[in-house]
Amino acid sequence: MLPRLVAAALLFFLSAGAWAGIPTFCDRADKVTAADQDRVLRFAAAVKDELARSGSSIALVARAGLDLSRFGLLYSHAGIALKDNPGGPWAVRQLYYACDESRPRLFDQGMSGFVLGADAPTHGHVALLFPPEADSALLERAALDKPLALALLGDSYSANAYAFGTRYQNCNQWVAELLAFAWGHLAGTGGSSGTGGSSAPRVRAQTWLRAQGYAATPVRIPSHWTMFAGQFVPLVHVGDHPLDDIHALALHISVPTTIEDFVHREAPRTRRVELCHDERHIVVHRGWEALGAGCEPLPGDDVIALAP
Repeated sequence: MLPRLVAAALLFFLSAGAWAGIPTFCDRADKVTAADQDRVLRFAAAVKDELARSGSSIALVARAGLDLSRFGLLYSHAGIALKDNPGGPWAVRQLYYACDESRPRLFDQGMSGFVLGADAPTHGHVALLFPPEADSALLERAALDKPLALALLGDSYSANAYAFGTRYQNCNQWVAELLAFAWGHLAGTGGSSGTGGSSAPRVRAQTWLRAQGYAATPVRIPSHWTMFAGQFVPLVHVGDHPLDDIHALALHISVPTTIEDFVHREAPRTRRVELCHDERHIVVHRGWEALGAGCEPLPGDDVIALAP
């Protein structure tokens, strides 16, 4: 009986694998049809158009991955899109888990590839944040500072990493900690190369985030059984979380909405653009009222029809 239960747990968690940034380009099994690829590429083109017309040189970007509604989440993976990224215009600098190396890495990915990385080609969501010019300049400088970016890269990956610990890290936490160094003017990196050295830069970043009231989203776990089953799944860990959070079935994890709420509070003049698509249309929404998972336009939104 126990092996059957463990197998069920594995299937459950693996189905939710991308909820905190396990990249879908790693061992992806789903086939994408030509029609799906065409639709997603048109969606990526709409995202690029918004970036080009933004007048900014940087954007915080998030995408939806798998269906995370069981956790009350839509967006799973965040990164930083840079107009002058050495990897190409508006390539996304992000943390990802390198399966072949069994470790986290930093990766610059073109926007089309970033959008294509979503696991459901029939629908998708992307959110773009454009902070005010001075705040954008600070974040751009930090994101392009390779020694700093690497110094903030943790040694071990966990999809559900505790937001205020350094034992593990997920993709969204790397973005939050880079934000802390940029906007907190945290000089120096503690001499770490980010390849197995000191965790001091991450501690400093998290200390600043706490002081600024950064509130990592308490992700609600559906049951104690689900929490228990996580022990058997690689890249999902609970050992770094406080026992009180584990007992309460509420793990404090950095997810894209955590970062979005923090940026909105720290830089209220930040502009937000959200784009979504399904098999009918692309919706472009400008404003802080979030689009729903169903991709229905709100009043004043731009709607681009997609051919059947």
